[in-house]
Amino acid sequence: MMENDGIIETIKNRRSFRGLYKPDKVPREDLTAIMEAGLAAPSGCNKQTVSLICVDDPAVLEKIHDVIDPPVAQTAPAFICVLTQRIPAYRDKCFAVQDYSAAIENMLLAIEGFGYSSCWYEGHITDDDRICDKIAGILNVPGGYELVCVLPVGTAESKPAAPLKKPFGERAWFNSFGKG
Repeated sequence: MMENDGIIETIKNRRSFRGLYKPDKVPREDLTAIMEAGLAAPSGCNKQTVSLICVDDPAVLEKIHDVIDPPVAQTAPAFICVLTQRIPAYRDKCFAVQDYSAAIENMLLAIEGFGYSSCWYEGHITDDDRICDKIAGILNVPGGYELVCVLPVGTAESKPAAPLKKPFGERAWFNSFGKG
């Protein structure tokens, strides 16, 4: 049987980080392993709707930072950009949102496991101003793909505080809603 304590601790300790990053580059082998964790996520009907672009070139990062307004993660030494394709699956339903959500969570846990920090930036870049389209243009993303998220990756200069969470018994039950 697999030892679960490490996995559970990684899940419980992961935090969204919105602060400054140290200038240390993230090794490509770590970035590759993080992206592999994302691509290992489940995919509805195995449509594999998720694709990833990692940006660690400072010149390309600068172009991306120039289009993100208000700015986020300006000091992160790498970004993983999450792309999706809206491919119909079971009964013509599309599971792209579920697919990329699972991939993002896998990557956030891998990022934490490597000792780096990140934050899931989706709404900020997919809002009415469509920053995602500007980033996609910089990265030469072809039609049929939608950039839905950016994950900064790097070593945090500070540790984020744990958010307050409601007690387990207010959000989770056994056998029936509201039952202990």
